[in-house]
Amino acid sequence: MAEIHPFHGVRYNTRMVRDLAHVICPPYDVISPQQQGELYERSPYNFVRIEYGRELPQDSAADNRYTRAAATLEQWLEQGVLMADAAPAIYVHDHYFTHRGKEWKRRGIIVRVRLEEWHRMVVRPHEGTLSAPKSDRISLLRALGANTSPILTMYEDREKRIREVAARAAADKPLARVSKLDGERHDLWAVTAPDDLNQITQALEDRPLYIADGHHRYESALSYQREQMALHPAAGPDAAFNFVMMTLVAFDDPGLLILPPHRLLRGLSQSRLRDLKAELPSFFDMEQLPMDGAAAWHKLDAWLAAPDKLRLVLFGLDGNNSTLLTLRDFEAAGRFMPSFHTDIYKKLDVSLVDHVILEEMLGIQPEGDAGISFNYDREDAFKKVESGEFQLAFIIKPVSPETIKAISDVSDRMPRKSTYFYPKLPSGLVVNRLV
Repeated sequence: MAEIHPFHGVRYNTRMVRDLAHVICPPYDVISPQQQGELYERSPYNFVRIEYGRELPQDSAADNRYTRAAATLEQWLEQGVLMADAAPAIYVHDHYFTHRGKEWKRRGIIVRVRLEEWHRMVVRPHEGTLSAPKSDRISLLRALGANTSPILTMYEDREKRIREVAARAAADKPLARVSKLDGERHDLWAVTAPDDLNQITQALEDRPLYIADGHHRYESALSYQREQMALHPAAGPDAAFNFVMMTLVAFDDPGLLILPPHRLLRGLSQSRLRDLKAELPSFFDMEQLPMDGAAAWHKLDAWLAAPDKLRLVLFGLDGNNSTLLTLRDFEAAGRFMPSFHTDIYKKLDVSLVDHVILEEMLGIQPEGDAGISFNYDREDAFKKVESGEFQLAFIIKPVSPETIKAISDVSDRMPRKSTYFYPKLPSGLVVNRLV
């Protein structure tokens, strides 16, 4: 099914850029204005200038963040700041990070993947997309003719054939190493031996791929492919624009960490809050749990872990107590969700919150409402409610890779902001040129 290829990765020349920690950056969708400025100051070669450059008041069609990114890329290639590897490779990437005091390592392989339309079920999505991020990424693609950050994608490696090749590669000295940066570090190796490359590509030729993070980038790559095919009808099937760069991570990789995007709400009137408290018992059995120390969190975890129960936690409705909600009538709740969705979708925590509570009870649209924010740390979410910054916090359980696979396999999609794969892949470690 999936067609995987090695490629001539474009990377920083370590003879000119000694410390890669000064030049790689996060992907565009998590760079705040403040961080953008800090990255510009970190190094004149920081990749933010290409991945997510500054907008200026005098920007025009001829001079804007996209044209400046393209000029910077060409300049760095001419100067030798960036260089293309001589041999086509599949890259092994070890991403080390810390979460809640625990050390993690996520291993991926960076590859070129043939673009496939969604309906072919070769590459499978699990979330919907919005038009604004796609517009930004397609504009950058047109200007650069390059993938600047890989799409995080999951795969099954049942026979461990890819794991074997990656382990052999990682036994050697890394091709590139990024010292600790914001609590993370990276090692990179290149697999170039024909037998090893064949072992990887053959292991995936009868398997689908599952997008974890990067739906907007994939859809932008599809749009770019269609445009290029129209402009270059004589181009063959192996033209570079028919491919996109991905980092593939095995479903069973111990470093595949998925955080739940808890919902935070503000701007609710007291009458709305009273109505919510009155309506919740029509769908949920309710209990109160005083949040009076570390033991309360253990109780809350044990309560949430009950099998075959659809459970949510709401904080802020009753003082310092968590309101524990157990869905009583799945069929009744399901009637408030779009009928075309599957039962897998309707039994997700996030679907219950978004459709039943936010839309039906509070009259709030989960997408685009200024009163909704997302937080991936539940203790911090509680603190934001206690401080008065927000009024309510809905705490949801993390989605498992198996659930993502199941919903993707039936061509359904979760609500937006259902998953957060932590941490984000860096931009600038490897670039895939499409020209």
